[in-house]
Amino acid sequence: MKTIGLLGGMSWESTVEYYRLINEGIKSKLSGLHSAQIAMYSVDFEPIEQLQKSGDWESSGEILADAAKKIESAGADFLLICTNTMHKVAQQIEAAIQIPLIHIADATAEELIKNNMQSVGLLGTVFTMEQDFYKGRLQDKFGLNVVIPEKADREIVHKVIYQELCLGNVQTNSRNEYLRIIKDLSEQGAQAVVLGCTEIGILVKQSDTEIKLLDTTAIHAQKAVEMAIS
Repeated sequence: MKTIGLLGGMSWESTVEYYRLINEGIKSKLSGLHSAQIAMYSVDFEPIEQLQKSGDWESSGEILADAAKKIESAGADFLLICTNTMHKVAQQIEAAIQIPLIHIADATAEELIKNNMQSVGLLGTVFTMEQDFYKGRLQDKFGLNVVIPEKADREIVHKVIYQELCLGNVQTNSRNEYLRIIKDLSEQGAQAVVLGCTEIGILVKQSDTEIKLLDTTAIHAQKAVEMAIS
């Protein structure tokens, strides 16, 4: 079994889900008392979030690249960044290490294509929804049509992530707002909606809506399981 590298803490609420899903996946595949071999480094999210606000992505990339090198030194065979937004600095991290980085957008796109979905809604931080490092990757590399909420709804989605979900705070009103936005994306032609922030799956479940949801945390974790036992 290969050792999975996890770069987490952004936020730790979703990193917990990565750890649980990966170990459950390994147990399901191998049975018995098997669990995943994991090398994990969890950063302090506060300074990362402040750098996001100020637009200093290079400095945040330096912090994560340093953490990635420590994960590699601990024996990881490949790396997952346990957050969608910080794939903004994926190239900076890749340049610092010798092991492969499993990009969360690529894993998600592969799942969409496997299910014959060409038009998808995207929820996430404003960075993920608006910037090309994620939305553009889905469009340019995989030829997908990506639909995002209108500006006011993007701000709602972003605010809930940082002010509630990253703190482990799940509010019914926020869930209802997300479900309204998801329905709107579907009405705009989205065949499915990508939960493009690793915390959103804490708030919204497939059982909450008939619209197909793709939880990027679960997809990324499953990809790690497949890589570990391949």
